[in-house]
Amino acid sequence: MRSEEEIITLILHVAKTDDRIRAVLLNGSRANPKIVKDILQDFDIVYIVKKIDSFLKDHSWIDVFGERLILQLPEEMIPDHKDDHSFHYLMLFKDGNRIDLALFPFDKLKTSHKHDSLTIVLLDKDHLFEKLPPPSNADYLIKRPTEKEFADCCNEFWWVSTYVAKGLWRKEITYAKEMLEIPVRAMFLKIIEWHIGIKTGFTVSFGKGGRNMKPYISPELYNTILSTYPDSDIDNIWNSLFLMTEIFGRLAGKIAQAMNFSYNTNEEQNVTNYINRIRTMTTEK
Repeated sequence: MRSEEEIITLILHVAKTDDRIRAVLLNGSRANPKIVKDILQDFDIVYIVKKIDSFLKDHSWIDVFGERLILQLPEEMIPDHKDDHSFHYLMLFKDGNRIDLALFPFDKLKTSHKHDSLTIVLLDKDHLFEKLPPPSNADYLIKRPTEKEFADCCNEFWWVSTYVAKGLWRKEITYAKEMLEIPVRAMFLKIIEWHIGIKTGFTVSFGKGGRNMKPYISPELYNTILSTYPDSDIDNIWNSLFLMTEIFGRLAGKIAQAMNFSYNTNEEQNVTNYINRIRTMTTEK
C-alpha cells in the first residue's frame, strides 16, 4: 500500500506538471488535526482548474494515479448528481488507497466555491488562498437546534414509528425494517446528537451515522443504542422499536428542559399507546 507521502507527492506532481491545474486543496479527515489518522482514510482532493472541459473529454488522464479496483463518476450517473460546477472522480485503487478528486473551475472560484473549514492548501500557483485560515472542524460541529427543528424531529420520529408498527403487524418485515432504519433511525440519531451537543457545549462532531458518539455518552447508553439495531426477527424489531421510543422520549425531554423548548408529551404518549395496541393485535391477526 502506498504511503500518504507517496500519494500526496503523486497528486502534486500531476498538478505541477499541468498548467491547467492552478491549485490543490486537501479536504476531509486527512486535513483534520483532531482525529487519529488511519490507512483507510480517503484523500479528498480538489484541483482548481482552467479549461475544465478539456479534462472531461477523455478520462484516461486519471490512470496516472494507479490501478483502480473501481471508479465512480457521480456527475455522469442517472439521476444527475451534479449540484455545482465541479466534476468528481471517486477512485479506489488496488493497493487500498482511495482518492476522491474534485475538479473545480478556476473562473467560478469567487462566485460558487464553498469553502470547507477542513482545508489544507497543498499548492497555490496564483496565491488564491493566502488568507485561508488553518484547518478546523468548525463546519462539522453539532449545530444548536431551533425549537422548530426540535419539534419537527420529534413529530417525524413519532409519526413514522407508526409505520414500523403497521409493517410488523402485517409481517412486512422488509418494509418495517426500512422504516425503522431510515426515517426513524435518522430522527433517533438526531436527538442523540443534540443531547451530546448540549453536554459538550456544541463543541464536538457527531460524525456520519453517529460514529463519533461513543466518548460523549455513558457506556450503558452506548450499549443500549447498539442493541436497537435488530436482525429480521419480528420480535427483535418490536423490541428495538420500543427501546428507541424509550430512549428518544427520555432524551427529548432532557433537551427540551435544557433548551427551554416545549415538548409534546401527548404526542409521545398517544403514539406509544398506539404501537403497544398494534403489537397486542399481532397475535390476533
